[in-house]
Amino acid sequence: MASIRIPALRNLLSRPVLPARHVQRRWAQVHDVRFIATHQSSQVLDKYKEKLARKAKEEGHDSVSSLKEAYKEKIQQVRSADAAPQTPLKTSSSPSSEPAGLEKKPSAPTAKKSSSPPGIKPLSSYLDLEKTAALPPDIIGKLWRARHVTNPNSICASIPIETYNRMVKVARQHPQFILPLPRELETPQDPKEGGESSSETPAEKAIGAEMHFLQWGFHPPASASDSKVPTPVSTHNTHTSTVIFTSLAEYKLHAGFAPPHTVITHHLDFADDKGIVLMNGTVVTDRGMTVDDAQLLVLWLQKFYDWEAEGAGSQGGRKGEMLRMFTSGDTEGFKVQELIDEVQRV
Repeated sequence: MASIRIPALRNLLSRPVLPARHVQRRWAQVHDVRFIATHQSSQVLDKYKEKLARKAKEEGHDSVSSLKEAYKEKIQQVRSADAAPQTPLKTSSSPSSEPAGLEKKPSAPTAKKSSSPPGIKPLSSYLDLEKTAALPPDIIGKLWRARHVTNPNSICASIPIETYNRMVKVARQHPQFILPLPRELETPQDPKEGGESSSETPAEKAIGAEMHFLQWGFHPPASASDSKVPTPVSTHNTHTSTVIFTSLAEYKLHAGFAPPHTVITHHLDFADDKGIVLMNGTVVTDRGMTVDDAQLLVLWLQKFYDWEAEGAGSQGGRKGEMLRMFTSGDTEGFKVQELIDEVQRV
């Protein structure tokens, strides 16, 4: 490596800068430092060979080598004194992987996690809660129905909070149940006498039932309150509930992995101020269900879980008894035909 001594550098800085036309270009010559350090001693000996020989003879030495041995320690001391001490490099106690002078970029802020349970849309995804809160309950119900009128596979309702609380009280004790849907069954008649073909005989229509399994689910509130009004200590909006309906045949085949054909959700955002619970649901296509079928199941759901509204008392009469037998697994007492008969009386 080539180096420039400090005095030479000062001389360069002290010289006036000449105009560009008078600047003289000087070509620097690069020398190999290792070559200079290696061959310097031999060049010095050749240059002062005669003087060294005379000096050795004067001091009684036989040769120049003997003179060098005599002055070996003194030469070493002079070299040590002339050697410039090297300044150690400062090492950082906490090494950084990033180059100095580069500012560390702040990490991107993590997105705020939604308070909605997975798969459940909050009420704020359907309505502007701040604007809707200024409306009376009946107008909110009409607005809620208008919000879903364009979706042919949706069902919705506005439920009084008193009705909902009675249903939830029963649902927490009996979260699972089955409900029948009436179905028309065609049964061919016996062929007439005379050997007429049975294909010419009109089939008789009989009423059967298709069973469906339902299950309640209770989740944290789907909508975080952004209102500036303090939340009351006693509030109804402590959860978001769902009810899934699955064909009983599918449930027997796949159990917990059975795909539901209808899912309804109850939103309690306006339960405190307006006294209503907004319900909405979706009927999955290609599952053998229609919107009318889903609405009928929701009607049976309310009749069996809101028995107090019909004056059945705290035990729920026959409906309450069926719920308790199903929950306890009483296969002897629970009869499907009696369930169908009870539904037909509703």
